[in-house]
Amino acid sequence: MLAPMTEPDHHAVNKALWDELVPIHVASDFYDVPGFKAGNQTLRDFELDEVGDVNGRSLVHLQCHFGLDTLSWARQGAEVTGLDFSGKAVEAARAVAEAAGLPARFVTSDVYDAAAALGETYDIVYTGLGALCWLPDLDRWADVVASLLRPGGFLYLAEFHPFADTLDDAEGRTVVLDYFLDGPRIWDEPETGSYADPDTPVQNSRSVEFVHGLGEVVSALTGAGLRIEFLHEHDYTLWQRFAVLERHGTVYRLPEGHPRLPLMYSIRATKPSP
Repeated sequence: MLAPMTEPDHHAVNKALWDELVPIHVASDFYDVPGFKAGNQTLRDFELDEVGDVNGRSLVHLQCHFGLDTLSWARQGAEVTGLDFSGKAVEAARAVAEAAGLPARFVTSDVYDAAAALGETYDIVYTGLGALCWLPDLDRWADVVASLLRPGGFLYLAEFHPFADTLDDAEGRTVVLDYFLDGPRIWDEPETGSYADPDTPVQNSRSVEFVHGLGEVVSALTGAGLRIEFLHEHDYTLWQRFAVLERHGTVYRLPEGHPRLPLMYSIRATKPSP
């Protein structure tokens, strides 16, 4: 549920939550760490198609959590680095990488400090899937992305569509939240656990999220000097966002007869060569 709008230190509040979620997520069926160690990968088909061949290319994954997507890119042949603000997540990512026999570098840092923490540039910056809502300043984020890219390199962002977050949880037909929210949205859900394990409650139940419309994302990237190659909107998502969603393979879609809605989007943006 939404909590009273007294603005806490968003970084400290969110870090406490994500530190606590790490062992819950590592143990969850949702992430299926044993299956990953046995050879599975977590990337979605549309991501593989839109990013293309990564063999031998350097890739950094910002806000990587405990690294399964990062390590999946390693399985595709990329030279990978993952960055997350949770030291517990980075420790777990290193453990999974070792157990899976995958080469990877994992670094603990706030995303805004990534350039200094990493000390190098990359062919690909990969991020998304619930990442941007934790960031208060997208212009600053886009500048960090641009600083991490080599000339000719690109950002690939796959995210949940901000319009879907305005709709009711049951059927996705009624707008109940503000798309153009100015300021943070503070949640307190002590009894619901997380998306990966709703039945395990957490003690650090507060979270602070920020709403970023599609126009804000595109404007931040172009303002940082990146060139948008494509912006794709998708009529499916990766979890049971609305109660009426139906599972189709690895994605969830609205039932036949329900008006189609944008549930995810993906952007590829290139840093021009001199």
